Amino acid sequence: MTPARTDLVFSALADPNRRAIVELVAGRGPATPTELSAELAITRQGASKHLSSLVEAGILDAERRGREVRYGLVEGGLEPGSVWLDRVGDEWDRRLAALQRHVSGSAG
Repeated sequence: MTPARTDLVFSALADPNRRAIVELVAGRGPATPTELSAELAITRQGASKHLSSLVEAGILDAERRGREVRYGLVEGGLEPGSVWLDRVGDEWDRRLAALQRHVSGSAG
């Protein structure tokens, strides 16, 4: 995973509307900007801008079906963020375990 890809994922997910779009698409499957905007109470143009950010981050992809464009999840699209969180979580677990050993050793 490149740091730039991880940055794109976190940047895209920083906005609550984009997180809501990801949740909606994960739950209901591919959707159009019009369908998503109706469920989120945002404009179609607003939904389209959010969708563009999610596509750029590699979280969603766009598939044209006739005149419609439907947006769906990309398999592994959230993986860069997940990998980063796992790595940071592992580091904190090691630090907390070392602190606990130190405190336990000092108490005895």
